[in-house]
Amino acid sequence: MHGIHTVFARLPGWLRERFARWAQIRHPSGAQTVLAHRNVYILPTPAGWFFALTLLVLLMASINYQLNLGYLLTFLLAGSALASLQITHNNLRGLELAAHMPDDAQLHVSHPGALRLELYSPGRQRWGVKLASDQQGWHALDLACNAMTRFTLPWTPTRRGTQSWPLMTIESRYPLGLWRAWSLWRPTGLICVYPAPESPAPPVPAPKPAPASAEMPAQPTVGDELDELRPYRRGDPLNHVVWKRGATEDLIVRAAIPSATHLENWLEWADLPSALTVEARLSRLCAWVLAASLAPHPYGLRLPGRVIPPGNGAAHTRRCLCALAGFAVVKAC
Repeated sequence: MHGIHTVFARLPGWLRERFARWAQIRHPSGAQTVLAHRNVYILPTPAGWFFALTLLVLLMASINYQLNLGYLLTFLLAGSALASLQITHNNLRGLELAAHMPDDAQLHVSHPGALRLELYSPGRQRWGVKLASDQQGWHALDLACNAMTRFTLPWTPTRRGTQSWPLMTIESRYPLGLWRAWSLWRPTGLICVYPAPESPAPPVPAPKPAPASAEMPAQPTVGDELDELRPYRRGDPLNHVVWKRGATEDLIVRAAIPSATHLENWLEWADLPSALTVEARLSRLCAWVLAASLAPHPYGLRLPGRVIPPGNGAAHTRRCLCALAGFAVVKAC
């Protein structure tokens, strides 16, 4: 059955949140955890409750009609259910989980993203282990004995900004589906969720020459083949004269070719239309940052109260996107 169909799921929202906070305390703080007796919980599933009711009816019928085979069947099924209780609990107990968020990961609000986890299964194989983040859909996998498995868990953030990891739910109903063993875990650490990029977005503003104070000084270069040739003028350096041609015609010199003009691009909050909302402006700037990161020219970002100088590279892109993610609405007033 899809979703959580247990007594815990039917509790009021405030009671579930209180239980979740209590359950997280039982996990050691850090980016990894080990599932043990004290943080793995187990309850019958709806199928388990129906199975227990069936056993009760069989037992009453066997007592009423003095059926020896009825007793045998009832206790055989009850013993199987109790054995599956231990197997279901052991399918999670001892499992080691670790959370990893690489620097190159990009999570945008309302866009499907991925959380990267590592699962280590010491001592035994495990079947039908299911994980979910913030109850956003279950994903099952089997784990080999003493194997490290890297697992990507889909997650769609609902708000931008720096925030804690979502609440992870790990569960198993193996082997009979009569019991549900589960655990709750929220890794320590922070995740930066960027604004959703506008799509389609207007073109990125064209790069402009850098100010004279920031422009690199032009370094004249004289090459062998591609330099511009012109007649000699008094005052030209003698080492620029093409002496091989000067024997038969007027003196020719190679003209120095200055280096290319230094260009940079500024992405500015003030240049956006005032009719756009704060989130719409952030979405457009996010799209421009992603587009500018693919261009060769340096780009900078100007927000109310913060200026990021022009630069290039993955670290500069993350810095700009994190500035957009943490932008406070009050600054736009």
